[in-house]
Amino acid sequence: MKALTTIATLFLLSSVVTTTLAQDNTLSTQEKAEGWSLLFDGKTMSHWRNFKQQGLNDGWVIDSGAMKLTKAGAGDIITKDKYTDFEFTIDWKISEGGNSGILLLADEQGDHVYSHAPEVQILDNEKAHDNKIDTHLAGSLYDMVAVHKSAQKPAGEWNTTRVHLKDGLLQVWQNDVMTTNLVMGSSTWNKLVAASKFATWDGFGANESGHFGLQDHGNVVWFKNIKVRELK
Repeated sequence: MKALTTIATLFLLSSVVTTTLAQDNTLSTQEKAEGWSLLFDGKTMSHWRNFKQQGLNDGWVIDSGAMKLTKAGAGDIITKDKYTDFEFTIDWKISEGGNSGILLLADEQGDHVYSHAPEVQILDNEKAHDNKIDTHLAGSLYDMVAVHKSAQKPAGEWNTTRVHLKDGLLQVWQNDVMTTNLVMGSSTWNKLVAASKFATWDGFGANESGHFGLQDHGNVVWFKNIKVRELK
């Protein structure tokens, strides 16, 4: 009888743990109460379109509950809506040797999605060609702020990026490790821009609101659990 009771107790505990684990591409009751919204529900990509287009290239597909870029040339994509102050989370997985990026405050005034938008880098740090500079590794604020190796996972594993932007203070975490803590438009920011490839890019990082963007760098990449909460 004691053994049966123990088994029953373990079964109930297992059931509780299972039911409390968050499911992919869903919002918990707490998240809903806090004002979070899904930018991908695992079934449609209705919140996204190609840069400077109204539709979405068929190279972007849904694969096992994730948005997947399947081929080069499918194009960069952006959210249909713009955001100002926000908290944003996204899970991503990069293919072997792959490169991609998460663009912040993007607009469609320049030739490229990254013309004015700071980028949180996505990279296979071991095998991608762009792995020689520390500000180009996964989780870095591309070409501006380096990332510590404790934030990095190998290609093929899921990573979580979280971005918090409020009154110009940009904070980024990768796998719960803070990688950026910087006031946009500050003297420190301006010095970093001046020392980067963006030094002569008119309007770079100047937007107060904009789209989120996901980059087509020619490599297969997956995204899921894309959520945003606007901050007042």
